Amino acid sequence: MKLTVVSPLIGEPFAEHVRKEVAQWARPDLEIDVVRVQRGVASIESEYDEALAGPGILEAVQQAAADGADAVFITCFGDPAVHAAREVVDIPVVGGFEPAMLTALSLGDQVGIVTVLPNVVPMIRGLVRRYGLSDRCTDVRVVDLPVLELDEPEKLLDLLHREASAAIQSGTADVIVLGCTGMIGVARELQARLERDGTFVPVVDPTGAALLWLEKLVRLGLRASRATYLPPPPKERRA
Repeated sequence: MKLTVVSPLIGEPFAEHVRKEVAQWARPDLEIDVVRVQRGVASIESEYDEALAGPGILEAVQQAAADGADAVFITCFGDPAVHAAREVVDIPVVGGFEPAMLTALSLGDQVGIVTVLPNVVPMIRGLVRRYGLSDRCTDVRVVDLPVLELDEPEKLLDLLHREASAAIQSGTADVIVLGCTGMIGVARELQARLERDGTFVPVVDPTGAALLWLEKLVRLGLRASRATYLPPPPKERRA
């Protein structure tokens, strides 16, 4: 089984972090290939960033399908270009949001998301509405760190712990989802810290959730419905 991870950012350092992160999920019979977009933005932290990133992401997804990938993970919690990609390839495609949230919904009643910046909150709330999760996800909090400054694990953990604890204590969350795929390698330690506070609260890593979700879809022989994701009608296009 071959899964392709599309890093939607133009910087090589983030792609290298992603390679290290996804390696822990690779079983002996699972090949994971990490590719970087050739055009786009350094980080996706706004609707503007997401729009600019879209063409490069779609190119990478289509190339992955042409190269024989069984499924594609676009490694961004905002699910950039995911639905467009499902229209143009015949393999499963997910971003960070959908698998993480669907996993979290099976673990508790109220899901809280902790993300990077205030700019991202409206984007995430839009996804919550799109997927019909407004009744079960009412709390979206921020650590107020840009994506490109998430490389200090202890600092990030302290900020995540503060925000997750506040959500739990307020009664608006009994499951926590990390709201950025750049929050690498901190989910289990955050979960342990929350448990030491007195109550076990699961913390969902969007990267792990996405890769295992795709593996499940491939093994079940499933992909996106063509009754929903119809192929785009032929016409002249200039990207």
